[in-house]
Amino acid sequence: MVGKEEPCVYQNPDAPVEARVQDLLSRMTLPEKIGQMTQIERTVTSPAAIKDFFIGSVLNAGGSAPFEDAKFSDWADMIDGFQRSALASRLGVPLIYGTDAVHGNNNVYGATVFPHNIALGATRDADLVRRIGAATALEVRASGVHWAFAPCVAVLGDPRWGRSYECYGEDPGLVSEMTSLVSGLQGEPPVEHPNGYPFVAGRNNVVACAKHFVGDGGTDKGVNEGNTIASYEDLEKIHILPYLKCLAQGVSTVMASYNSWNGSNLHSNYFLLTEVLKEKLGFKGFIVSDWEGLDRLSQPWGSNYRNCVKIAVNAGIDMVMVPFKYEQFIQDMTDLVESGEIPMARVNDAVERILRVKFVAGLFEHPLSDRSLLGTVGCKEHRELGREAVRKSLVLLKNGKNANKPFLPLDRNAKRILVTGTHADDLGYQCGGWTKTWFGLSGRITIGTTLLDAIKAAVGDKTEVVYEKTPSKETLDSCEGFSYAIVAVGEPPYAETKGDSSELIIQLNGSNIVTTVAERIPTLVMLISGRPVVLEPTVLEKTEALVAAWLPGTEGQGMADVIFGDYDFEGKLPVSWFKTVEHLPLNAQANSYDPLFPLGFGLSSKPV
Repeated sequence: MVGKEEPCVYQNPDAPVEARVQDLLSRMTLPEKIGQMTQIERTVTSPAAIKDFFIGSVLNAGGSAPFEDAKFSDWADMIDGFQRSALASRLGVPLIYGTDAVHGNNNVYGATVFPHNIALGATRDADLVRRIGAATALEVRASGVHWAFAPCVAVLGDPRWGRSYECYGEDPGLVSEMTSLVSGLQGEPPVEHPNGYPFVAGRNNVVACAKHFVGDGGTDKGVNEGNTIASYEDLEKIHILPYLKCLAQGVSTVMASYNSWNGSNLHSNYFLLTEVLKEKLGFKGFIVSDWEGLDRLSQPWGSNYRNCVKIAVNAGIDMVMVPFKYEQFIQDMTDLVESGEIPMARVNDAVERILRVKFVAGLFEHPLSDRSLLGTVGCKEHRELGREAVRKSLVLLKNGKNANKPFLPLDRNAKRILVTGTHADDLGYQCGGWTKTWFGLSGRITIGTTLLDAIKAAVGDKTEVVYEKTPSKETLDSCEGFSYAIVAVGEPPYAETKGDSSELIIQLNGSNIVTTVAERIPTLVMLISGRPVVLEPTVLEKTEALVAAWLPGTEGQGMADVIFGDYDFEGKLPVSWFKTVEHLPLNAQANSYDPLFPLGFGLSSKPV
């Protein structure tokens, strides 16, 4: 019809994705292309930044929120505001907003916080993990976010690593099984879906991100961002293996790792990023850098930035998590392309991949948040799912000083019980790092149920529960009156390098609290930690029962469900439990393997 412009192919939802990608790419100027490759932090994001620099993606750091205890609707308002600025640009390319939703939508107050990955590895339940992914996707979408930086599919080589709790375990096969989170977050692709091609089922799903490619869990002595010394064969069979399962599920994005492989930093490793991941494995989504990942390619960090941009983008990084100095990044990128040091073909490949994911994710059709999802946030169904995950993740390491006299399950109608320890009534400690902030916090930081809350709700009406964070002399002197004690100790929250530990002790005087109580009262120890820790001989000898509860999240009732016998213990160790740090790292395949508790260990409290 004369006078009516045909809509562009890229604006036609019925056109094939690849045709839309090519049509849009052909219309873009160099600044628009570089803008798509740029990801910036929300605190430096403004309508002007989005309009003037064509920014393609925004993220929030752990703990970076619109304001303290911002509700899900406040997040959606902020992100929709950013999106409207992007949609008002010449081509109207929507932003993709990403967040570290690594155990639920953990940055946002009131979210269901699920157990950390190490706990999920203990469940050995891939379907449970998929359901957690689907629940997380709903709560992430409810806040207006399109992209979750999960799952972490690192294979844990050494518990001294500060990101141990982000791993599903030490066995590559187990980690591969647990990548079912991808299908939970993105939806399950049809059988005929091409391997390596991005997939997102619909508006109730989010873009997933397999991370950190590759070898992050295998660094020497477990040093965060360290060096993974391995042959390519070992790298492939241990660390690359879980990515195959992610690619088969259509994972849309992959995050590059801070670590090096045999001295070569992953962010500038052409062989692994391009030849292996993109060409050999056929990954058609996009690779995003980690936070300031380019800055770390030179010493001191951030120096010679132009060269860092050059080597990272040429190696295969498609989108750069800048996250603050975006004007510098864009200026350097522009200069590098105009001088021919970064070929235009490399830019086009990166932008094609980013646009492909945006089209697949439905962002052109549905760029704004769906407020009808707000009812899913922290809903009963999701909290019950969290509770189920806690129940299934608990690993019973000891049950009774004498094998013929099991201590668990506990009598919920006991007359008087003592609950004590640094972790018994601390929701922040129970959730661990990556909860509300990057490193985690102490106290009632969000909505949830502590172990103490759960015990009080589970015991009989006539049971007196005495709680003291640290047991007092008076209480210990009146120990005859207690049927038993529950002592919860472990690690305070941490993340990344701040979690690296050469000692791995129970923090905050935990071992002393345990032995002081256990010498006087029959004691169950609930160990709340992101990894195996040193268990002193006195702790092992004097306690009646010992449970590895990992970092269970907000649904503490799951612990009470099992210790009082409503459900049996099902968890099996996803990692070997070492005797002393001098024995690390342990290798379950080695002849010299001599753990305190082997990989896969876990008792049952029900008589056989």
